[in-house]
Amino acid sequence: MIDLGPLVIFFAVNYFYGIMIGTAALMAATLVVIIITFWIERSIPPMPAITCLLIMIFGGLTLYFDNEIFIKIKPTIVNTLFAVALILGLTFRQNFLKMLLGRMLQLTDHGWVLITKLWIGMFLFLAIVNEIVWRLFGTDTWVTFKAFGIPALVLVFGIVITPLLRRHSPPSEN
Repeated sequence: MIDLGPLVIFFAVNYFYGIMIGTAALMAATLVVIIITFWIERSIPPMPAITCLLIMIFGGLTLYFDNEIFIKIKPTIVNTLFAVALILGLTFRQNFLKMLLGRMLQLTDHGWVLITKLWIGMFLFLAIVNEIVWRLFGTDTWVTFKAFGIPALVLVFGIVITPLLRRHSPPSEN
């Protein structure tokens, strides 16, 4: 969970110095993680690259306009975009999740479709919950949710779908 480092830094810096400096710290920490990832792996996986780009865009807008709304809506937009991408993939018979994770995870075709639909639901759920939290609660509560709530929800989701992954794995060859 290399993504957690920048989020913990974001939380800590926000706690002591506020959302603007916290946003700058998130941007810097994310770039450091991307650079280290590239240095070690000689490539940057698509999801971290997209996430980094969007953090730079929304973080930059937050700092430039001195308006925290941009960093707060980033999770809503990112999760919605991921859901839409997966929906479009299924619509055009391209399973992007399989393309992304197919080397690490062996599933039947039906399993890939099912897991993709579950992730679409999860991404949309995260987008909705982010909207609720940033609109109804203070900035510090939102930062805590962003840094710890979203990763916890994703972890629980991963644990919950694990039996489905096993059920839809192709039979092992003996």
